[in-house]
Amino acid sequence: MAMLGWFQKLMPREDNFFDMYTRHVATVTAGATELCALLKNEGDFAAHAAEISRQEDLADNIMRELLLAVRRTFITPFDRSDIAGLGTAIDDSIDQMKRTAKKMALFDVRTFEPKMVEMGEVIVEASDIVSRMVALLPDMRANNSRISALNVQLAKLEEKADELHDLGVKALFTAHRTNDPMGFVVGSEVYDNLEKVVDRLEDVANRIVDIVIEHM
Repeated sequence: MAMLGWFQKLMPREDNFFDMYTRHVATVTAGATELCALLKNEGDFAAHAAEISRQEDLADNIMRELLLAVRRTFITPFDRSDIAGLGTAIDDSIDQMKRTAKKMALFDVRTFEPKMVEMGEVIVEASDIVSRMVALLPDMRANNSRISALNVQLAKLEEKADELHDLGVKALFTAHRTNDPMGFVVGSEVYDNLEKVVDRLEDVANRIVDIVIEHM
């Protein structure tokens, strides 16, 4: 056992995984803020979309840094596949935000329905919860109950987003079914992408909970 301990001390050790996650999820919260502002027509659409894209680029760089650290590190704070899986889930969240903004630009959508704006607010709340969960990871055993409680909150937000999506699509259908069917198609696409953003954030939370359960 003494020999094993001595051997482990000589092996490459990476103590910055949690710092990487903190920086990674910061791109998600920043992207969520920009997406919400875009939906509320606060300022220039192109500027908000460009900032979301910039945050996605930052996230990609952090993801590459994370994967490199996983490959070169002998001792990791938890399972390598979990480290990469959580990073991928975080990355997917900001990717979906960028994809959503690109769809809006593609269809030249500049006016947003009230339920879309509400979904943007839900996305900001959900990203904040995910950020708080990531902050609790370094001491996950002691923070188990707090992480679980935050996960429940996020699940409720996901249900709210689903409800907003359905109500919004129904309202679109009523408004556009006779005179503007294309308006319904485009609006539905925006709603679907916003719902996917919340789903991706829930995926991050579920990944965190799975990691905590495995290490209890």
